[in-house]
Amino acid sequence: MAADALQDSIPIEKLRNLGPKSAHWLQQVGIRTCGDLKQTGAVAAYLLVKQQQTRCSLNLLYALQGALTGVHWNQLTEKTRQQLRAEARSE
Repeated sequence: MAADALQDSIPIEKLRNLGPKSAHWLQQVGIRTCGDLKQTGAVAAYLLVKQQQTRCSLNLLYALQGALTGVHWNQLTEKTRQQLRAEARSE
């Protein structure tokens, strides 16, 4: 439990796949820590950013999912990418 709390407090800019621009965009929508991202979820976080940063691409969605699952975004399976895109369209 304490390990989860520690993990949750990690600043968003320290997570795998997220560079300075992505971290800044996430901070602008109130997502500042790993815990914030976990609570919001990859799709909802992507959609929040997309409302303000219309030029952000699906790579952000993949990067967010990768950050949550601990894998590099380009290692997500095509099935996972399809599911993420479908969820983002249905929101």
